[in-house]
Amino acid sequence: MKNLGKKIRLLRHQRGWSQEDVAKRLDISIPAFSKIETGITDVNLSRLDQISQLFDLSIVELLTYNDADDQRKYNSELETTLEKLNGREEEIISLQKKVIELYEELRKVRG
Repeated sequence: MKNLGKKIRLLRHQRGWSQEDVAKRLDISIPAFSKIETGITDVNLSRLDQISQLFDLSIVELLTYNDADDQRKYNSELETTLEKLNGREEEIISLQKKVIELYEELRKVRG
């Protein structure tokens, strides 16, 4: 729930809203909303739907929302991982070629 709370806080800040503004729009107390943002309170599905509508997002978008910096960091890490994977793939292909060459040499020696 803490990650969801962080996302909600980020969305609230991006819109320039106070906790009081959002609490009023959700028709809950400020302390109740604060507990949602800090992850102290679990959010039920109807409240999650209410929050997502408030920020003009679907529930899935709300749950998977990342700010631009997080997304850039994630993309950078993903790109680095893909580069490493491609490097490993090239190593495997090279090793496979060596195994085939050694097998062919062995066949010639025995043949």
